[in-house]
Amino acid sequence: MSWRLPLYTIRSRTALVSACAAAGIGAYYGMRSAHAESDEPPTVFGGLGLTTLRLKDVQQVNHNTKRLAFEFPDPQAQSGLTLTSALLTVSWPKGRWLPVLRPYTPISRLDQRGGIDLLVKKYPNGKASTHLHSLVPGDTLTFVTALKGFPWRPNQFTQVLLIAGGAGITPIYQLIQGILDNPEDKTRIKLVFGVNTEQDLLLKKELDEYTQRFPGRFEYLYTVSRPTEKDTPLRKGYIREELLRDVVGRPDHDTEVFVCGPPALEESLVGSRRAEGILARLGFTKDQIHRF
Repeated sequence: MSWRLPLYTIRSRTALVSACAAAGIGAYYGMRSAHAESDEPPTVFGGLGLTTLRLKDVQQVNHNTKRLAFEFPDPQAQSGLTLTSALLTVSWPKGRWLPVLRPYTPISRLDQRGGIDLLVKKYPNGKASTHLHSLVPGDTLTFVTALKGFPWRPNQFTQVLLIAGGAGITPIYQLIQGILDNPEDKTRIKLVFGVNTEQDLLLKKELDEYTQRFPGRFEYLYTVSRPTEKDTPLRKGYIREELLRDVVGRPDHDTEVFVCGPPALEESLVGSRRAEGILARLGFTKDQIHRF
């Protein structure tokens, strides 16, 4: 995934972790008192404060991706996250004196009780992802705070176009899940998901189930740049202008676009200071385009 963080200095990162530890103590006791007087389920991520969760289960999804299930101390608790939110993690990989901060988007339902699931792709030389892949049930991971994204409101748009590349599917999937699992939200969804090989189609089973449950409302297109199956039914190639023209047709003012993927993909779609992006050439304005 590609949530963006400010470029903290080493000193400010260390100071942030220390400050969060102090804030977390007060936040924890404040939350306990508040929920003791309420019928609402307690929430885990309610503010700026360190939260350490125990790893309950690990599933190997493909050659470089794992699904990590973390449990809450209170089995009735919910995450407290809003739609399009990520969690900032802090870890101390083996052999490092200083912590590493990385954001990850939960793929479990936001109203799920008892824990959260993260989908983590291991990158070559990736300090945080390598550390998370080394965890086994019983180990712990520390979360600093929630990172809120786009302030989603049900039925704010008639339709959304979601474009994901590789592990960038995680925040896109969270948005799909939040829209389609909300009976009050009637937003239509078109998804374009590009990967290297068929094995990289993360969450394909879940996405296929949504198309069966919401025919005509949720549509998707998978495209594979380096297919390994000779007779693959999937579209071959990269996410390019021609492909998106086939999917989008003529965009209207009530279609919003959300993008998440590798930097090269995002730049080709959104553009840069030097060049116009594909989405602009298709007719989308800057106000219609959002990056996770």
